[in-house]
Amino acid sequence: MDCKIGDIVDGHVTGIQPYGAFVSLDEETQGLIHVSEIQSGYTKNIQDVLKIGEKVQVQIIDIDEYSQKISLSRRTLEGQFIQTGIRKKRYFTNKYKKIGFTTIKEALPCWVKEAMDALLENKSRKIQ
Repeated sequence: MDCKIGDIVDGHVTGIQPYGAFVSLDEETQGLIHVSEIQSGYTKNIQDVLKIGEKVQVQIIDIDEYSQKISLSRRTLEGQFIQTGIRKKRYFTNKYKKIGFTTIKEALPCWVKEAMDALLENKSRKIQ
């Protein structure tokens, strides 16, 4: 089969794994639809969307030059994309409290003073 990136082709699902679905494009050519390319949004279980033997229309999104592996997508052919819910950022602590790490610029003078004090203390011990 002579195919190139961007072609839209028909195929049959020949196998399903947790990471994607294998699609036979003709007698000699097979490609993989990665789980992220099955549909827009989150795909919890590929078997809920595709079945072995099902006829699917896919788009070729990549062909590895070295191994000749073909990457396929159903997601690029969808008319409308499913919007994933916007997640609200959760904080481990109260974000309004001024606790946690300070920047190096703010902490460096304190570190230098602590190091100098330790050096001077060690030097005074050696002299005595």
